[in-house]
Amino acid sequence: MSEQNRKTNYVVIGFMGSGKTTIGRRIAALSGREFFDTDVMIEQETGVSVTEIFAAEGEEGFRRRETQLLQKLVGEGADGRVYATGGGMILRQENRDLLHRLGEVVWLQVKPQTVIDRLSGDTTRPLLQGDDRMRKVTDLMQSRRSCYEDAADFAVSVDGRRPAEIARQILCRENQKALLERRI
Repeated sequence: MSEQNRKTNYVVIGFMGSGKTTIGRRIAALSGREFFDTDVMIEQETGVSVTEIFAAEGEEGFRRRETQLLQKLVGEGADGRVYATGGGMILRQENRDLLHRLGEVVWLQVKPQTVIDRLSGDTTRPLLQGDDRMRKVTDLMQSRRSCYEDAADFAVSVDGRRPAEIARQILCRENQKALLERRI
């Protein structure tokens, strides 16, 4: 993929409940880019839900499908897109490398309590089923932190902020980079 394409796509990563889809949609709307959710793309390809894939193939089977999708997207070389990813897509080194090739990777940082508040009634998250959700969220976030750091080109805190404000901050960064490049 050319450096040109890397600059025109955004890839939104972050923990479940961080707002990847909501903020990704907002970035797309404000910038005139197309929006894609990788979980939805996988569901459309397979004809079953992410939850059903986890049940039938386990987490490893689902992660394999994520890698295959990323390989396909990078191979297409499309630009002018915003991709919201699944929260665990960053777990494989191969995926982190592919994400960097796909676009500018934005990590939405979120606090555990915000995740708990946002997902309080959600029973569709396979990795958060059972008791003591706070412990599960905290442990999972901690175990994934280095992967998010490795995958991200930059990070944005989302706690207590509106999606439009976050999207404008991300796009403002793009405009600042463009101005700097023109000066050089």
